[in-house]
Amino acid sequence: MSKTTVQVRVEPETAYTHLRLLADISTRMGVDINRIKELRIVKRSIDARQRRVMVNLTVDVFIDRGPSPEDSLLSPVEYRELPADAPAAIVVGAGPAGLFAALRLIEEGVRPILLERGKQVDERSKDMARLSRENVVDTDSNYCFGEGGAGAYSDGKLYTRSKKRGPVEKILNILVQHGAKEEILVDAHPHIGTDRLPQVIKAIRETIIRCGGEVRFQTRVERLVVDNGEVKGVVTAAGEEFNGPVILATGHSARDIYRRLDRDGIKIEPKGIAVGVRVEHPQELIDRIQYHSPKGRGKYLPPAEYSMLTRVGGRGVYSFCMCPGGFIIPAATAPGQLVVNGMSPASRGTKWANSGMVVEVLPEDLAEYDGYGNLKVMKFQEDIEARFSADAGGTQNAPAQRLTDFVEGRGSKSLPSTSYAPGIHPARLDQLLPDFVASRLREGFREFGKKSRGYLTGEAAVIGAETRTSSPVRIPRDPESLVHVEIDGLYPCGEGAGYAGGIVSAAIDGDRCAEALADRVK
Repeated sequence: MSKTTVQVRVEPETAYTHLRLLADISTRMGVDINRIKELRIVKRSIDARQRRVMVNLTVDVFIDRGPSPEDSLLSPVEYRELPADAPAAIVVGAGPAGLFAALRLIEEGVRPILLERGKQVDERSKDMARLSRENVVDTDSNYCFGEGGAGAYSDGKLYTRSKKRGPVEKILNILVQHGAKEEILVDAHPHIGTDRLPQVIKAIRETIIRCGGEVRFQTRVERLVVDNGEVKGVVTAAGEEFNGPVILATGHSARDIYRRLDRDGIKIEPKGIAVGVRVEHPQELIDRIQYHSPKGRGKYLPPAEYSMLTRVGGRGVYSFCMCPGGFIIPAATAPGQLVVNGMSPASRGTKWANSGMVVEVLPEDLAEYDGYGNLKVMKFQEDIEARFSADAGGTQNAPAQRLTDFVEGRGSKSLPSTSYAPGIHPARLDQLLPDFVASRLREGFREFGKKSRGYLTGEAAVIGAETRTSSPVRIPRDPESLVHVEIDGLYPCGEGAGYAGGIVSAAIDGDRCAEALADRVK
């Protein structure tokens, strides 16, 4: 016999104990346990909808033989060295969209010139430490800018609903090929961990360079070179010019790029975003709620996640970027801003759970900002960040409020402990946020408290502001060719262009844009 694939639904102790799972599958199949040479879990998901938590597994069972190379879960992509005469293309931004665009260009025989305004991923950590300790914001090296982009320090969550939009499995395989653990090919909600992502990102960079691509750090693109409606290249802040078609993958916080495009008459348009707060609970509390047990997750289950969604006043109110066993970080990209985000290490081992809790904001909600034209949503975003920064005296010590006090509209005399390194101080977030955001959040929290009893608690803190959920503009492109609707040779890409949200969807978009560009130049 050979490999047989079975699907089983078992209790956590069985799912996470090899000998128990082996005995269970042997019994189910009616096969002598000694004939089963190996079990390999192919897919795994936790079902905590009922009080009895179960784990769904798809398992390859190897009977009378071990696995062969053909049975591997990994399907690596082959990257060959480019010929000297390969055509070149410029990729602006080394976040997930830009890195995967560069990899796909190599596959297609096009030499990528990858230009990143920030520093290499190892060097970024020093600037982020200064941000937390000294309130010093480096405008080119921070949690948003630098090698790996915002995705390098965002937990490495790889779950996406965009399965119809591109090759999710290919993206995950490339990450494993470059050092991520094989578990990301198995788990329903995979993640790498912010502590492991830098090594994966460096390995991707090494592949790009080994194959003949070029990677430039601390090289901020200042403008596009456009002639007769076609992009001819880019000019950097240092005055260097690089020639070729351009994949613009600058991320959702590159406000200088948005301003430059608008000033140069390159078509952009305002796009809806979501704004709100980070809410931080004790992880033990979330475990008890999600796993329906006063004992929490126990020995075998991982730290619990949650997802919340409702509508209040015709707008969505929902959780965003939930980080179990994680911590909150300062995500400002310039002085005078106070922005928070969340991440988790691979172990998800801290005592806190945090999530963005945000309210949908559409361009039509912001009539008072109409004077800012295409940048109206961005200006709204900036104003919230400036208001929170002013409350903090220009530091990164974030305004915070107990969750119950936020909902009841009162100040907090004290605050829970927090994972946020720069610290928090009591403030009226319900007044710092625009009223139409705060009122919807308040009602959303009440509803979430009814659905998940214990969630609405004074043990939790709301910390603000959470504003960088997505790009405040869209750079319109043709849906088929992916080229800008008015400028030939320009491929707006990823989160910064308004076409992705998260590591995998941004990587998919980078892959697609590179394929479209390659079809043009080859």
